[in-house]
Amino acid sequence: MTTPTSKRALSRRTLMTGAGTAALGVLGGVTGARALTDRAAASPAAHALAAPTTQEAPAGFASFAWLGTSGWRVRTPTTTVLLDPYVTRFDTGLAAGRFSATTRLSVDAAALDAALGAPGTPEGAVDSILVTHTHWDHFADVPHLARTRGATVFTTLTGYHLALAMGVPREQLAVVRGGEEMHLGDLVVRVVPALHSRTASGALLFPGLHTTVPAKPRTIADLPEGDTLSYLLRSPQGRSVLLLGGSDYDDQALRGLRVDTVALPVPSTDVTTDYAGRLLTALDHPGQIVLVHWDDFESPLTNPPLAAESTEVRMVGLIEEIRRLSPRTEVVVPEYRTPLQLL
Repeated sequence: MTTPTSKRALSRRTLMTGAGTAALGVLGGVTGARALTDRAAASPAAHALAAPTTQEAPAGFASFAWLGTSGWRVRTPTTTVLLDPYVTRFDTGLAAGRFSATTRLSVDAAALDAALGAPGTPEGAVDSILVTHTHWDHFADVPHLARTRGATVFTTLTGYHLALAMGVPREQLAVVRGGEEMHLGDLVVRVVPALHSRTASGALLFPGLHTTVPAKPRTIADLPEGDTLSYLLRSPQGRSVLLLGGSDYDDQALRGLRVDTVALPVPSTDVTTDYAGRLLTALDHPGQIVLVHWDDFESPLTNPPLAAESTEVRMVGLIEEIRRLSPRTEVVVPEYRTPLQLL
């Protein structure tokens, strides 16, 4: 848990951890803010910021824009895909140390339209929505987006039943469980089994499944995890991006996948053993890692993102571990809605 005074703004920076790189831009310094910690300041990672980014779309097959938490908008020449889009970002009391499981669900349609474009416009068109799991910070906005954009939702059986309860037409829902490989427009998407992160005690937040349609969810506790998936996206040229939604994974399910880039959530506890090492080994040291799910997801989706100081320290430690274990892997810390060329 964090308090409002323990959050700081982070600017986007790219972390080049390849051998021979002279300067590493890592969480190290926002104008007017103190150094992260003595440990972070002493790290070789705490040096120069990268040059400011622009909103111009990068060249390449697909443009990826981070939507906060684990969310993404992916645009190709023919297709727009969302993963875990959560833009409403309502207050659960988490940042203030007063987390309430009975927080009412709500949707900020204006914020969604501002971030993604209005329904019925080319900017706001969505073809498919991929759901890793059904906690509120991954799923709460999905039913509204599906209803207003006509997108097909790929989700677990639990997500299927929750979406029906929240008014999504049955014909817009597709249940996946891991192992499927599908064409979504000009993308190839492989569904990969995954795991959800755990609390410091090893427990799961809001565990549970729905095998039938429940009553319409009213609170965040009414959206259980319902199993967790990840998604591997491939371009016609063969490049691939693995998008994780929670800070755990099944390394056996990852072995043999050819992955160029991984969107990797920053863990909030040390419960998962050798978090960076097992991932790097299973994926044979991917060329790029993009860190996600480190931001304060109860603050507006405006740059620079806010993060708890404890999370910043964890990020520094994770980056140092990746650098130590895989010196040629590039680490990227994104900003909201800033296009990245990942495919």
